Amino acid sequence: MNNMLPKVWRPDLAAILPANPSAAGGPAFAWWIALVYLCVITVRSLIHMLLPDGGAHSIATIDLSLAGGANILAFVGQWGAIQLLLAFLLWVLLLRYRGFVPLVLLVFILEPALRAFVGHLKPVITEGVAPGVALNWMVEPILIAAFLLSLCPAQREPTS
Repeated sequence: MNNMLPKVWRPDLAAILPANPSAAGGPAFAWWIALVYLCVITVRSLIHMLLPDGGAHSIATIDLSLAGGANILAFVGQWGAIQLLLAFLLWVLLLRYRGFVPLVLLVFILEPALRAFVGHLKPVITEGVAPGVALNWMVEPILIAAFLLSLCPAQREPTS
């Protein structure tokens, strides 16, 4: 059945961990989608680290006035630091090793899904809906499409 698909749309799963990570990993469109999303992730990380409430109350509407609110705030700030470290590594991959675009996009796809799974196991009680919760699922189809596109070997651009 796979042989009946046009060659352009036959995904190359080996592209997730390419033999030559310096070679362009697919169409520039996929790289640009990853770049824009990584900017959002970097800003989100800095918000968690630098805002006085880490965005926990002002953005995510988590009540920090309850007992243990300071601990929640500390965890949010530390989470921002971890996110910033991950963002730095993803920046290196995107800017230096363009062949890793499919891997970067896969990380972008899996991260909110894993957070949703953990959120199901350990729910966070908020006063409203955090923008990340609402926006993650709107962006997910775009990331999936960019990921699939980045796996199409016929769409690969020559390395410049």
